[in-house]
Amino acid sequence: MEKIPMTAGGLTQLEEELRQRQSVERPRIIQAITEARGHGDLSENAEYHAAKETQSLNEGRIAELEDKISRAEVIDVSKLSGDTITFGATVTLVDEDTDEERKFQIVGETEADAKAGKISITSPIARALIGKKKGTSVEVMTPKGAKGYEVLKVDWV
Repeated sequence: MEKIPMTAGGLTQLEEELRQRQSVERPRIIQAITEARGHGDLSENAEYHAAKETQSLNEGRIAELEDKISRAEVIDVSKLSGDTITFGATVTLVDEDTDEERKFQIVGETEADAKAGKISITSPIARALIGKKKGTSVEVMTPKGAKGYEVLKVDWV
C-alpha cells in the first residue's frame, strides 16, 4: 500500500470528518430509513430510496476516510528546514508577467485548498517548484498556457 503524505493538520481534518460521519451522520440516516419504512410499501417509497442512497454514499466515504487515515504518512513541517522547496514548504512567488505575489504551502492531496493557499504536492505548480531554491525562476504549464514565476521566499511554518 502506498503511503499518503500529509501534515498533522490534514490528518486531523480527516479524523474529524470520519468522527462526524460515524457518530452524527450514520445515526441520522438510520433514523431517516426507519421513519421512511413506516410509510408503507418500500418499492414506491421515494424517501426510503433516498435515505438508502444517502446511507450508501456515507458508508463509501467512511471507508475512503478509513483507508486514507490508515495510509497517512504524517510529515511534521515544523521539523523541516532549508532553502530547497519540498513537501510542507510555504513558498512566496511573484508572477513574472504581472508582478503579483502569491503564497502557497505544498501539502498532501487530501488537504489541498487553493483558496486557503494550500496546493497539492501533485499539482502542476508544486511539481514545478519541488527542488527549487529562492531566486529561481520556474515555468508552470497552466490551462491558459505557460506561466513564469520567481521564488521569492521559502518558509517552514
